Amino acid sequence: MNTVKLQNKIVIENPENFKAKDTLECGQFFRYFLREDGSYLVYSTDKKAEIFEYGDKTEIVTSDVDYFENFFDLGRDYSVFEKKYQNIPFLKNAFEFGRGIRLLNQNLEETLFSFIISANNNIKRIKKIIENICRGLGENKGDYYAFPTARQMASADEAFFKEAGAGYRASYLLSTAKTLIEGFDLEGLVKLDTLSARKAIMSLKGVGPKVADCILLFGLKKCDSFPVDTWIEKAYHDYFETGLKNRNDISKYLCELFGEDAGYIQQYLFNYIRNFR
Repeated sequence: MNTVKLQNKIVIENPENFKAKDTLECGQFFRYFLREDGSYLVYSTDKKAEIFEYGDKTEIVTSDVDYFENFFDLGRDYSVFEKKYQNIPFLKNAFEFGRGIRLLNQNLEETLFSFIISANNNIKRIKKIIENICRGLGENKGDYYAFPTARQMASADEAFFKEAGAGYRASYLLSTAKTLIEGFDLEGLVKLDTLSARKAIMSLKGVGPKVADCILLFGLKKCDSFPVDTWIEKAYHDYFETGLKNRNDISKYLCELFGEDAGYIQQYLFNYIRNFR
């Protein structure tokens, strides 16, 4: 895979380790839209990119080339995982099936609010709620709306978030937004070890263990995290069974098993088991 940065786009030649569908539709991110021609629209914070795939070439068209080069983690060689775990059949299959997955470098604040919304929810509804909130509170960028800042979120009331579709999560979103603008050091969590950061995140209203693990992995890029949902629980029982029942214990076991690779393996496994179980 060879990446070339131009003034208004990134060109990826032989993009074996980057596929828009694999990367965007594996549960780590919600502000994307698949268009009728097969291209994707992607919004992150106040930025926009379009992804066009042409077989042996992919183009990411954007006015924020540096941002999206980092966002899609294009500087990392993902082929190392397939090589490293090639002797473990089910992992080898997961890597081959999801070869186009990349673990995104997302905005932390946006990730926090998005995964509070994601609790006990499905992707279609999550996307709709987020879009309603962006349209109601985010800056109008012409043909789309930016994801609102914590201050913009805190300027709304609980009724707004309920009308946007957030339901019982409305109070969580408002409470967390107010906590952030009152001085909670969200960005400072990157300096903490994973367990300390997890404890701090779970002090925020609406952030339980699974949501916290998602924020650790997808927002803080702490790759010694392993969010466990229904699909990962199935994968554990299918491939790793050691008698554990509690999801926190399963997450801890898988983190210890895979160390700094844990977060990457989580994405490949989630994608694989969801399609084949």
